[in-house]
Amino acid sequence: MKKAFPPVVNHTSEILLLGTMPGEKSLELQEYYGNRGNQFWKLLYAVFGEQYNEAYTAKMALLVRHRIALWDVLQYCEREGSLDSNIKNEVPNDFDAFYEKYPKIKAVLFTSKNAAAYYSKYVGFKNLKYATLPSPSGANASKSFSEKLGEWKEKIPPLLSS
Repeated sequence: MKKAFPPVVNHTSEILLLGTMPGEKSLELQEYYGNRGNQFWKLLYAVFGEQYNEAYTAKMALLVRHRIALWDVLQYCEREGSLDSNIKNEVPNDFDAFYEKYPKIKAVLFTSKNAAAYYSKYVGFKNLKYATLPSPSGANASKSFSEKLGEWKEKIPPLLSS
């Protein structure tokens, strides 16, 4: 059984970015989106017009600065490799407790269609705003970085309070 990370969140967080389950490289490094082929961090830095920083502590500070929480839909699963299509025997995270503890969360953005599908299956859509971003995975070659960035910029900043 693979175990996901705890959420990166604080009481100022307004947007929750949700993946499905950390991939092999992320689990090995114990870092969200740790695979260098994944564009997650480069997209997020670019959304806010900030210089990309490789340090994980800087990435965590970026989230706090912009009131963004980060987590995964699944808490546990069995999976060979990193592909979501290989997930089985999954167990979701406890979102009722999460939303109760962090009431400022007003929007959920999924970092893949699979994350949205698992959320729909196990959690259901509550009284929040929802959207699915183009996957930052290196395996998602259907869109260029600039196309993904355009959609991320269109969806993330408008959800944040001034």
